[in-house]
Amino acid sequence: MHPILKPALRRGWHDLNTVQFGLTPAHAVVLGPVDTATGSFLTLLDGTRGVPLLRDEAQRMGLPDGHVDALLERLTGAGLLDDATGGGPPAQALRKQTRVMDRLRPDHAALTVMTFEPAEGARKLAARHSMRVQVRGAGRVGAVVASVLAAAGVGHVDVRDGGCVEPWDVAPGGQPVEAVGERRDVSARQLVRAVAPVRPPRPDRRRTQERPADGEQEGALSLVIVAPRDGLAIHSPDPSAAEDLIAAGIPHLYAGVAEATGIVGPLVLPGGTGCAHCLLLGRTDRDPTWPRLLAQWRSGHACRQVQACDLGLATAVAGLAAAHALAFLDGELPSSTGARWEAAAPGLDWHARPVWPHPQCPCGAGEGGNGQETSVEEGPHDTMAV
Repeated sequence: MHPILKPALRRGWHDLNTVQFGLTPAHAVVLGPVDTATGSFLTLLDGTRGVPLLRDEAQRMGLPDGHVDALLERLTGAGLLDDATGGGPPAQALRKQTRVMDRLRPDHAALTVMTFEPAEGARKLAARHSMRVQVRGAGRVGAVVASVLAAAGVGHVDVRDGGCVEPWDVAPGGQPVEAVGERRDVSARQLVRAVAPVRPPRPDRRRTQERPADGEQEGALSLVIVAPRDGLAIHSPDPSAAEDLIAAGIPHLYAGVAEATGIVGPLVLPGGTGCAHCLLLGRTDRDPTWPRLLAQWRSGHACRQVQACDLGLATAVAGLAAAHALAFLDGELPSSTGARWEAAAPGLDWHARPVWPHPQCPCGAGEGGNGQETSVEEGPHDTMAV
């Protein structure tokens, strides 16, 4: 172990014996009392020395035996200590790729702030390279989400969509201007490859996705992002579009914009949290006319119109969705788990609406009476009669 005080946390002294690590309330830690000699010793925790050498340095500074081990244990318990060489072989291999690591240093710094154990941030960053994510939708939201995930170190990001790039699909970080007229999925995959710190091998077009070559195994999807270009498909997602994900037990996260309202979530854990079918059944319970409205809206006329999806809101949705996706891939459960975060322009006041498991949904999440009803969920009360 080569201990290092987490560089991402700024240090400041309240007084001669009290030091604060970090600026923000969510991650700041105040440590004290710290005597003058120990304060000087802290400067040696820069990742260049192993523990035996640190013990020798402490002895030369006149610190008592056992002081270094007690201090390291104290710093580890406070979540302030990282390990410059830890994280296992994948993390070690990543550190040796200097150009790649330079691209990912801000991501690594963020992970060290959000994690507790030494080298846990490096381990999670290295683990992203083996993750497989599919993004369904390559419009203003989906293409940006895909590029952010790839740039953050997710090793395999596949994008699925139909049709060709339209001028209104173009977005910073997403579909480029020169892609107009090209196939959406092809252009988005090229974008992903261009921004990835480590480019995955190009797919062999001679092979079908259903039948990998002998000796190869197609890795299971870690997560699917459902980012439809049609606003109705994100506001009221069609349960049949996610049947394959529910059946395979694949977690999936919805993200998009519907009529100038940004939506992120729910993150669906099949069999554990409310799904698109649960959402539909819950709305129908509160408003029996809801299926009739959906049938009219899905008649095909509205989808031919250009969607109300302004660029600022679309970019905000894509960024939030990517952040929630990365949190999940890193082993956490973001606040979109079983809930939808929404913000309507121009106020942009983000708020969460729970998506409760429904006892009649075949997904199984509501079995045993776990489904609940709440007046803050979406329903007919969200509309205004005039």
